[in-house]
Amino acid sequence: MILPKITRRDLLKNVTVFSSLFLFKKALPAPVDGYGKKDLPNLRESVFLSGGKKLKIKFDPKSCDGPYSALFNPVVIEGNRRLQKLVEPLVSKQMAEILPNVFAGPRIGWGVPFAVNQKAVFIKDAPVSIDAHPFKAKWLVFLHTADLAEMPRDPFGLYESPFKGEGRLGELIADYIIVYADGTRESTAIKRRHQIGMFHRQWGENCFESVAHHKSYPTRAHHEQTAVDWGWSQTRVNAGDDGQWVNWLWAWENPHPEKEIAGFRFEPMNGAVVLWAITAGDVSSYPLRWRPRRKALFSLPSHLEFDPRLDDQGLLSQIQLDMGQIISASLRLSYPNDRWPQSYNNALPEVSRREVLIEYASHPEACFHLSDGTTIPIADLEGKRPPERLRPVVPASQKVLIKVVEKGNKKPVAVKLHVHGEAGEYLAPLDRHRLPNSAWFEDYSVDFVHNGAHNCTYIPGETVIYLPVGNVYIEVSKGFEIPPVRQAVAVTPETKEITIELEKVLRWREKGWVTADTHVHFLSPNSALLEGAGEGVNVVNLLATQLGELMTNVSDFDGETTHGSKEAGGDGEYLVRVGTENRQHVLGHISLLGYNGNIIVPMTTGGPDESAIGDPVEVLLTEWARQCRKQRGIVILPHFPNPRSEHAASIVDGNIDGVEMTSWGNLYAGINPYSLCDWYRYLNCGYFVAAVGGTDKMSARTAVGTVRTYAKMDTENEFNYQTWMEAIRKGHTFVTYGPLMEFGVDGKPPGSRINMSSTGGTVDITWKVASVTVPMSKVELVVNGEIKESRGIRPDRDEDHWSLKIDKSSWIALLVRGHYPDKPEIIAAHSSPVMIQVEGSPFYAGADAMTILEQIEGAMAYVDTVGTRAEDVAYKRMRLILESAHRSLHNRMHQFGMYHHHTPPEHHAEHRHG
Repeated sequence: MILPKITRRDLLKNVTVFSSLFLFKKALPAPVDGYGKKDLPNLRESVFLSGGKKLKIKFDPKSCDGPYSALFNPVVIEGNRRLQKLVEPLVSKQMAEILPNVFAGPRIGWGVPFAVNQKAVFIKDAPVSIDAHPFKAKWLVFLHTADLAEMPRDPFGLYESPFKGEGRLGELIADYIIVYADGTRESTAIKRRHQIGMFHRQWGENCFESVAHHKSYPTRAHHEQTAVDWGWSQTRVNAGDDGQWVNWLWAWENPHPEKEIAGFRFEPMNGAVVLWAITAGDVSSYPLRWRPRRKALFSLPSHLEFDPRLDDQGLLSQIQLDMGQIISASLRLSYPNDRWPQSYNNALPEVSRREVLIEYASHPEACFHLSDGTTIPIADLEGKRPPERLRPVVPASQKVLIKVVEKGNKKPVAVKLHVHGEAGEYLAPLDRHRLPNSAWFEDYSVDFVHNGAHNCTYIPGETVIYLPVGNVYIEVSKGFEIPPVRQAVAVTPETKEITIELEKVLRWREKGWVTADTHVHFLSPNSALLEGAGEGVNVVNLLATQLGELMTNVSDFDGETTHGSKEAGGDGEYLVRVGTENRQHVLGHISLLGYNGNIIVPMTTGGPDESAIGDPVEVLLTEWARQCRKQRGIVILPHFPNPRSEHAASIVDGNIDGVEMTSWGNLYAGINPYSLCDWYRYLNCGYFVAAVGGTDKMSARTAVGTVRTYAKMDTENEFNYQTWMEAIRKGHTFVTYGPLMEFGVDGKPPGSRINMSSTGGTVDITWKVASVTVPMSKVELVVNGEIKESRGIRPDRDEDHWSLKIDKSSWIALLVRGHYPDKPEIIAAHSSPVMIQVEGSPFYAGADAMTILEQIEGAMAYVDTVGTRAEDVAYKRMRLILESAHRSLHNRMHQFGMYHHHTPPEHHAEHRHG
């Protein structure tokens, strides 16, 4: 693992800062380089027809939330009040303070252009009449806002009746009267929180028939594009309806579109209104209402690369919508749909270089605007002959229940699920992320994003999902004993339910083996339970820790609860236990699992990035290990062997139960030979520690149990967390990325010890291997760190035996290699060893012992020199512990006649240099 008090209202104000800047003179950062919105043709000088006359408008990009629709023309109106004249007591103190900073110029909101100028129509004490060049329109869109209204209180501080809320719901503020050229009129009431809102909206006081001047827009998560607030950036959306100044757009449908409109009359009723502009529209349905989300494929020219960056209005540079919004855009993923059932689980899709999958919401008469000036109406996209550059994706509108059951008994089972459509679009259940976030410590949802491309989620056996009519492609998996299923399903308008059956074909669990991930972070216990069950991992060890000034999962630790156990109300098959990963930057990390009582602190020490700057080295890994065992836990060295330092002393001290082979997010790397070779050093010197598998999961890029531990329970013991820990202590384990094994030496399982007389003997080695995930290629016999036997095997299952003559103390383990068809061969599984002790032949390898001793000496040198010194008592205590481990190994080396050079701090008088 390398790596002022504010209210909710204040947070919302902060996160919508760009919507307030939309109307302010303060300059926003320029749009992204290249084909930015500043280059879109309709944001240069534009010509409109207003009442039969040409009107030229030059738009400033910072006052536009996107391109405008050609279906609208601004109406030229003459205001009655310059902004500079709107002062107290005409307006409230709050409005008077903000108005001098308001940017009063042409703008675009929701695809509607407005001819705003320095004179607004101010409506308060007397009616205002305005003439206009006669024009016809189906719709009028008003850009206006209201001043604040005080809420009177009684002498006791309570609000007076009738209580209308801060937004003064339903209060009549004005009448707007449309005057036709024939002298007839149409009047409509303007009510607060209906047709108009206040310029400063209280959170929760939303309008029902009008929208804020800035349409909703997407944001990117912090890891994708730097954001002011990484937490809020995960929402990926900004409603655009908050800020210091908000104008409101209200659309009025003209009941007489055949008549010419010649003017307006505005009659005040209760409060002050600032009317900025009026625009005429010729659309067939309500102009401010969008349809539900849809998707399309956008093809870029061959010489262009996709630019995913958003500007401050949430706009892409290469494609935008006028009466709508592009919600997300990503390079298209291409799956092997034509051979989907034959492809393998978690296989990565190809990523297109020029096709972009966009998701959008829009009015049916909206248009896409491309950076080269091309305009494509939505109607063309959704017609019978869509343009080549923009093709529709069948919308996901069919609500379907997906159920995954065990074959035979129809019992629902938790699984990992992936679904995509014909265009490669990920289809998420209703209660899961459509855009999973796989960044470190940004989101802890029950999702898996393989290599940043292949999106999956976990379900408890069934889920509700919207699917497109047509073919969809489903992937379902659950661990290493059930063959994964990839299935193409034809969805019709009649499809209401899809059931997928899983069949267990490998019975390792029934033979007493249970699976575990020894190293998971950040998830909640319930999320870890679901992910563990979905991956077929019986035990998930969720580790609280400290990272610098960040504390994670600490409140989930109570030193007693095993989530999912029968005592905790579960069925006892899938368990989560919260332990701790205690860490030092130089001396190393150590995982303390299953211990009872109080949390072992400090969780980190020695300074960044594991602990805070200035934290002294005040405790050793070896001390943490001893304390964990006192509290009846087990001790694992995580992501072995790094950080490669003091754990050598902890192993020599005899307080380590297992070394962890770690995957992080890589499904294809296999067990790292570097980890194995470091482990072999200790086995060669007789220090037995079991092999375990843990992912160090810290984001959705890593699946729980990608690499996992299989541990064999004693047949007389019921599976629970305590019996699992006992199996780890005994070393009855193997580590795997998929292949399963049964391995014995003279019938003894991994972790066993066999004693032989001084004459040695011959042992019978039996093995059986099987895999429903990674195709196997070889089985190898490892003896004292060397490959003694190697045999090619069938990809799905095989078994055999070997005889091996033993003439000295030896350890024996089984190694399995394998690979997917398009991937290199990996070490896919490895057992813990069987230790054979031959009388008179101690386990000892001089070169390995020397490197272990040097590692301990390195830890001592660090504590003596650059490590931030704790109080003298702590320093001396730690120094004695390290000296004890050093002396233990050093004396063994001398017993075997190995003399060596010491580092300067470790010279001693009795040492003889050869």
